[in-house]
Amino acid sequence: MKRFALLCLGLLVACATGTSNQRPPPAELPAAWKESAPRFAEDGRWWRIYDDAVLDGLVDESLASNADLAIAAARVDEARALVGEAESAFWPTVDARGGASRQQLSRRTPTSFPGVPTRFTDYRATLNVSYEVDIFGRLRAGARAARAELQADEAARDAVRLALAAQVSQSYFGLRALDERVELTRETVRLRENALGLQKKRFDGGVISEFEYRQIEAEVAAARAQLPPLERDREREEAALALLLGRSPRQIFEAQIDIKKAYEEAPTAPVLPAGVPSELLLRRADLVEAERRLAAANARIDQARAEMFPSIVLTGAVGSESGALSNLFTGPAGLWNIGLALTQPIFAGGRLQARTDAAKARERAAVAQYTKAIQSAFSETRTALAAQTRSRESYEAETARAEALRQTLRLARLRYDNGIASQLDVLDAERGLLAARSARIEALRAHRAAIADLFRALGG
Repeated sequence: MKRFALLCLGLLVACATGTSNQRPPPAELPAAWKESAPRFAEDGRWWRIYDDAVLDGLVDESLASNADLAIAAARVDEARALVGEAESAFWPTVDARGGASRQQLSRRTPTSFPGVPTRFTDYRATLNVSYEVDIFGRLRAGARAARAELQADEAARDAVRLALAAQVSQSYFGLRALDERVELTRETVRLRENALGLQKKRFDGGVISEFEYRQIEAEVAAARAQLPPLERDREREEAALALLLGRSPRQIFEAQIDIKKAYEEAPTAPVLPAGVPSELLLRRADLVEAERRLAAANARIDQARAEMFPSIVLTGAVGSESGALSNLFTGPAGLWNIGLALTQPIFAGGRLQARTDAAKARERAAVAQYTKAIQSAFSETRTALAAQTRSRESYEAETARAEALRQTLRLARLRYDNGIASQLDVLDAERGLLAARSARIEALRAHRAAIADLFRALGG
């Protein structure tokens, strides 16, 4: 009989300690990157590739003050504390208890005897120890899950840090692009106002018709009308950047952000990912987070399954008990006890099985989330590589277009001054040049934003 009981216990332990080993699903990965370029970056502070000291300072400020990053860091601290709580179950629990009571027993019970006091006082002080023997791995599984969740939260914090640096870089270059477009539009307005003043004199002198004069006047008004939307967009971008930097409400509302004033810059050399595509799985923080969430879900299944098996708790106490407080710590008042408690769930209305089923469902969701994260990673990487290449091509095309339109404008003015062309030809050339220069500024901003997106897609 004793051997049979030991055999049954061994089978229970074997069943309970068989951990669920769900591994991340295999993914079909590309063998090489689709786009290529002569330069790549591996430094963790990837934004230095822009070679902009002002941007470096703004990114450092955001990493020190941004609220989203502070929230992510607090979640890491919470997860670390939960790991400590889970691992504390591996140690005995020791506590001290003291109590005093006074009671009266009934005199109408079979255990009451004449002359035996039925009213008395009791004082008790004990040191108690309890320890759960984790034979079936419930506590170990819980600690495993807590450690995996801590690692997932650390990866989530790193993802927030990377996304923040990318957002600050993109917002900064967006603000610079708007500044340049505002300055370009103001310069156009000044030139057209000067031309309008000159044409006003010619109109007053009867050299040009009112029709030609009103055309120039309308072009000046059209150039002025472009300024308010650009200045509105600049205010919006500056407020968004101030929020990313974690500045105070007063600074967000009132203060201006100092940015680099440099116009007519060219794109930097293209960036090429280092290594092969499979290494992306090790670099991206969101993939690490998804994999660690999956590991935590696996451990939670083991924890839920172990709750169906017996729990064994060892207990012990040592102390004193006396009817008089003055005798509480004397030798005859001493007491001790030691015990073992085994609890085996028999019927819980399906609650334990439901917990296991829920843990398995969460694991399936974690597998799907991991697969989706891989798909998103390569989709974002491909998009960012293509955007970097295409935006550079757009910049080069718009540069060539702007240069051609400069020559067109010069020739149109010569033809107009010599009476060969009309004022409408000059205005068309001016509009085309303004549009080309604005498009080139936007292409440069898009190229810089694509570089930030690429580093974000590659995990920094």
